[in-house]
Amino acid sequence: MFHVMLPNLQRKVDAHVRQRRERGPVNRGSLHRLMRRRPTVAFLMTLPLLTLIAVLVAYPAGYAVYLSMLDRKMTKFVGLANFARLAGGNRFWMLVIQTCLYALIAVALSAILGFVIAHLVHNIPAKGQRKWRGMLLLPWVIPLAMSVPAWRLLFDPSFSAFNWILEHLGMDRIFWIGEPGWARFSVILVTVWSGAPFFMVMYLASLKSVPEELYEAASIDGANWWQRMQHITLPMMRNIIAVTIIFFLIGCFAGFTIVNVLTNGGPLGATQLLGTAAFGIGIMGGNLPLGASVALSMVPILAVAATFILRSIAKRESEA
Repeated sequence: MFHVMLPNLQRKVDAHVRQRRERGPVNRGSLHRLMRRRPTVAFLMTLPLLTLIAVLVAYPAGYAVYLSMLDRKMTKFVGLANFARLAGGNRFWMLVIQTCLYALIAVALSAILGFVIAHLVHNIPAKGQRKWRGMLLLPWVIPLAMSVPAWRLLFDPSFSAFNWILEHLGMDRIFWIGEPGWARFSVILVTVWSGAPFFMVMYLASLKSVPEELYEAASIDGANWWQRMQHITLPMMRNIIAVTIIFFLIGCFAGFTIVNVLTNGGPLGATQLLGTAAFGIGIMGGNLPLGASVALSMVPILAVAATFILRSIAKRESEA
């Protein structure tokens, strides 16, 4: 009986060994094929950087949420009490309105000015474009901590270069950063001056990617300048316009250097923004939980704005 079962057992063992041998190369081959796929390789190569970014972003964001739910002494959990305190005060809603108006006006003017400058530079001969791009990009390249003090000197009430020009033109002097309306104008002017080059370089790169054959075909069909702009340039630049607007909008909401150096939120809080208010309440005032709540209040506003912009772009693409 044992001699009868032995060959059958040996055949089963041999079959199992063959299956293990065959399965090994298949698995190694599948892994090898997986590693040769470009998306997989790209993901694995960027995984360390993505992990680092996630840690650097997730930890501060999570800690800010944690801080916003503590009391001023940071010893007691109070939930959403800080947010309820902000929502119940008129001062907070004034800050929200001021920040939204400042951001919308600054983004709109920067986008329009950058679009115009990009078209002007794009039409310059290739030999002169590099020089103009370098000069026009300087306001964005120079750190704001160095350029804004120079603007403060230009707006100085006693030695302002702008007031000197106005006086020689027979006009009255302007207290640029001492009156609420002119202070807001000054902050927006400096923001547009520093932000328009960013839009310019992004739009210029997008313009260079538009095929010239489309413009030539439109010209042959008798399309004028506005028709070429409406049906060729703007549709081809739609995604770049959306990305730059969202990026600069976030920068305006979180803006700190221009307001802090130029006006310090004055006069009478006329130029105070959510970013500067969060710093003043949290760091200067010593109330970190309330300051974190002010900073986090920007998140839903920016989320709504980004969703609206991206959905409008997706709707236009689906209609096209």
